[in-house]
Amino acid sequence: MADSGYKSISRIDIPHKKTHGWYVRVWYKGKMHSKFFSDKSYNSADEALEAAVEHRNEVEIKIGKPRTDRVVVTHSPRNKTGVVGVRRIKKRTGAYFPITNEPRYSEVFEVTWQHAPNIVRNTSFSIEKHGEKEAFRLACELRHKKERELYGTEINHRRRRGRPPKFGGLTKELYETETNDDAANDTQIEVEK
Repeated sequence: MADSGYKSISRIDIPHKKTHGWYVRVWYKGKMHSKFFSDKSYNSADEALEAAVEHRNEVEIKIGKPRTDRVVVTHSPRNKTGVVGVRRIKKRTGAYFPITNEPRYSEVFEVTWQHAPNIVRNTSFSIEKHGEKEAFRLACELRHKKERELYGTEINHRRRRGRPPKFGGLTKELYETETNDDAANDTQIEVEK
C-alpha cells in the first residue's frame, strides 16, 4: 500500500523543485497509465488526493482492471499453460517404490490463488485420474471461479507479441472444441477440495 493509504497512488514532495502532489500509476496488461495531481492545482493536498483516487477508479474501469487492493497478475513469462495461476507440475504422492525406496511422483495441474493478504491457497487435479484435457479444464474452471470471487470478474489473460496461449498444450480452438464437446455431453464436474 502506498503512503496515501490507496493502492497505485503515491505522494511526491520535492521542495527544491516546488513539486508537491499525488502521483497515480495504474499498471495493467503491460501498460502504465499515470497522471500527477498537484496540491496547488487543487488548493490542498486532501482535494488533490480525492481527485487522484477518483481518477484511479475511472482509469481502472476504462481499462477493465478489477477494483481491488490486491495485485492483479494478467501475464507471467514463466507460465507455460497460458492461464495465470494454473501450472503443470510433478507432485510427490507420498508413496514410495518398494525396492529403491524412492518417492513416487504424479503429474498434475496445480491451481493457486491468494485467499487473503499473505495467504496463498492451492489445489491440484491429477492428469492420471482425469486425463490431461479434463484435468486442465477443471483447473482453469476453478481458477476462473476464484477470480470471480476475489475480483468480481474473470481476468483476461493475454500473451505478449500476439502469441495465443497454450491451453495445456492445446491451441485455444482445440481447447474450446474439447470443452464445448464435454458441455454438450452434460458431464458433471466436481471440484476437489
